[in-house]
Amino acid sequence: MNPLVHLFVTLLGPLSLIGVAVAARGEPGQAPRRVQRYLVRATMLGVLAALSAWIAVGAQGQLTSPRLGYAGLGAAIRLDALSATIFSMVVLLVLVIARFSVTYLDGDPRHGTFLGRLAATAAAVEVLVIANNLLLLWVAWVATSLCLHRLLVFYPDRPRAVLAARKKFIVARLGDACLGGALLTLYGRTGTSDLSRILADSSAHSGWALSTAGVLLALTALLKSAQFPTHGWLVEVMETPTPVSALLHAGILNAGPFLILRFSPLLDAAPGSAWPLLVGGGFTALFASVALRTQPSVKVALGYSSAAHMGFMLFVCGLGVYAAAALHLVAHSFYKAHAFLSAGSTVDVNQAKRVAVDQREPSAGRAALALALATGLYLGLAHALGVSPWDQPSLWLVGAVFVLGMMQLVGAGLDAPFNPRVYLRVLAAAGGVTIAFFGLEALAHAFLADSLPAYAQTRPAQLILAGVVVSVWALASVLQLSGLGRHTGFAERLRVHFKHGFYANALFDRLVRHSNPRLPSGGLS
Repeated sequence: MNPLVHLFVTLLGPLSLIGVAVAARGEPGQAPRRVQRYLVRATMLGVLAALSAWIAVGAQGQLTSPRLGYAGLGAAIRLDALSATIFSMVVLLVLVIARFSVTYLDGDPRHGTFLGRLAATAAAVEVLVIANNLLLLWVAWVATSLCLHRLLVFYPDRPRAVLAARKKFIVARLGDACLGGALLTLYGRTGTSDLSRILADSSAHSGWALSTAGVLLALTALLKSAQFPTHGWLVEVMETPTPVSALLHAGILNAGPFLILRFSPLLDAAPGSAWPLLVGGGFTALFASVALRTQPSVKVALGYSSAAHMGFMLFVCGLGVYAAAALHLVAHSFYKAHAFLSAGSTVDVNQAKRVAVDQREPSAGRAALALALATGLYLGLAHALGVSPWDQPSLWLVGAVFVLGMMQLVGAGLDAPFNPRVYLRVLAAAGGVTIAFFGLEALAHAFLADSLPAYAQTRPAQLILAGVVVSVWALASVLQLSGLGRHTGFAERLRVHFKHGFYANALFDRLVRHSNPRLPSGGLS
């Protein structure tokens, strides 16, 4: 088949969603049957578009369209292993979320308007993923944020939702400015807006322009993905309809890590671009993963969970282990979409578990045993599978973080009343997760080899910083699992500070409410 045909079919995905958004303007009210039918068909066209993208990538490896525009700026799309993977992920998420939305708001007097805004937001995300021109990339990036804002204020009579949306709007405009500065710097330095050419020649560029663009791209990703101290809006948008939360947490937040992955060949050659990712992503991952344990609301905890996952992805990108970050991005998207769409059922299940399971008091001995078992599983299975985590220093740190995650899984099983069968099942589950990690990471590394650098040559100072961050994570994990010092006055005060997000969001609230005193305080930090 002609490659241009595949490119056209791929465009059917976002174009059909734009058509739904236009149709919704004519049927904005209750029971919008025509818009519902169009949306379902558009999502099915999106699946066809994703299939066409895979066929094109399998046959061509990388495919780019001619540019439509003027003076080197305009619209062009790019299909490669990375864009095909993320595009397919977005398409499947939109398919599920759209079908959920068709019945979720049934009877709402503005059901058609909601479906139209949802379709427009999804279309912007899909265009962002396949953009191959700096101008189209920036336009899609801004459109994604503006369309999301319209969803966040879908119920304008909910003051807290409006306050959260306003804070998100401010953060997003800062991110747009950073991205615009980075893209203008690249355009001025390279003389082209063609993303494929810029990435192919990234190793030939150097100097202040490349470093500036790299740092601005890193800051853009941090702002997009709700990293500390701009995280507050993310945990306050829970008054929006559930499909919005699912699309936001499972798709739009991922634009930050995707941007880093898309520009990874350039960032790999840009001195200094890894520092914001290691510091901002590393701190947020630690802070948010602790703060989520202090939240009484399931959805707020899920919000902190998303911030933590985004922080870890960006931290791994800062280490230069891009394939692992891409794998995490895809896995987190499907997990978080399911978590939000089934949040009510999750609450019921967790309540039932709290009644049914009698947990023992944490102990330092069981925490040490959990750490030893997790480490032994990781190293033993790595050796058995012929995987050497010592080939790259950055892999040591990623492996250490994985061991900490397995320690939590094993530790939860050990805290249950003594039962050898339960312990064996927990160890078997941990072993299965470890094997899946090695297998999927190797698969992602091989599949994305043409789109992402292998492993970045992380500088010694960056490795030292990353090592300090991982060490703090390890200390926090051990203290949490062992229960050491948790009943002290210091721990209680620290728990309160974590619950309120170290009050960074309270300061942001004051700034926003100063411009509009009618807005309420956020209530969550």
